Amino acid sequence: MPAQSIIGWDIGGAHLKAARIEGGRIIAALQVALPLWQGLHEAERAFDEADAKIGRADINAVTMTGELCDIFATHTEGVSALAALAQRRLSSPIHFYAGRAGFVAYDRVPEHSADIASANWHASAAAVAAIHPHALLADMGSTTTDLIPITGGRVAALGYSDAERLAHGELVYAGVVRSYLFAGIPRVPFAGRWVNLMNEWFASAGDVYRILGELPEGFDVMPTADNRDKSVESSRARLARMIGRDIGDADEATWRGLARFFADAQARQIEENLHLVLSRGVIPDHAPIVAAGVGRFVLKKIAARFDRAFIPFESCFDSTPECASAVSDCAPAAAVAKLAANHFA
Repeated sequence: MPAQSIIGWDIGGAHLKAARIEGGRIIAALQVALPLWQGLHEAERAFDEADAKIGRADINAVTMTGELCDIFATHTEGVSALAALAQRRLSSPIHFYAGRAGFVAYDRVPEHSADIASANWHASAAAVAAIHPHALLADMGSTTTDLIPITGGRVAALGYSDAERLAHGELVYAGVVRSYLFAGIPRVPFAGRWVNLMNEWFASAGDVYRILGELPEGFDVMPTADNRDKSVESSRARLARMIGRDIGDADEATWRGLARFFADAQARQIEENLHLVLSRGVIPDHAPIVAAGVGRFVLKKIAARFDRAFIPFESCFDSTPECASAVSDCAPAAAVAKLAANHFA
């Protein structure tokens, strides 16, 4: 009898991610743009694109964060709408990840709405905990960073909901693509003096990391702030607008220096919250940082500053070499697929 195929799905507010397991091995992982704030029709389009690339499976495991999107009046409404969409679009059976409650069938979604909402971080942490009993999971994606302590082989987060995790420093709105540059930074150094920022979306974190040559190729699948191309030159032009200037007002080194300031400020934001999480003393000093997300190049530098071992998330999985990096990029999808494989095997 052939081994079951399983696809893990992570329905976000900006991306749809998927990972396929066959015979216990991840053989494919991908993400497609999903600007959910534009309407549920975007989710339909994203599933069409993903289906064409990753195919169908015997089992589907679904987690989500998209219920937070402002097209929904409440988290409960969002969970219900996205669960219904998945139920309609995916082949059965479908299992929804409810974090602390495990997997639930579609008919039990209403009673577990609070458990399902934004539980993708819990799936990633649970998958890491099965391999590394003492660790700190750090997942830096396009929009946010998760900082989740793991001790004794269990997830040791104080918060569960987005609101709780924000309050405990376990969820940080800092990502390497979509973050607004004016968020939390009132002024920047330029030409030897402090300059106030324009509170407009003229540029994003993706522009910063493109200028620095650090953003992985092809990960930024969202339109730019000005709908122009994603070249380094265009990124410099967008960055210049943040301080009311044009690209020709300074040389490349100056714009690179400004980009470095933004990157350093974002790293400090993550580090401050990491200090808070570690200050609880729930994980030992030797515990490694297991890093996921496209922003793990940032997390690697942070791990070094905290004198902790850096372990790529994909090392927790058996995957084909060609999709190993994508496993880390699409961490919750890979994690929920693995958890489903272990649970339903």
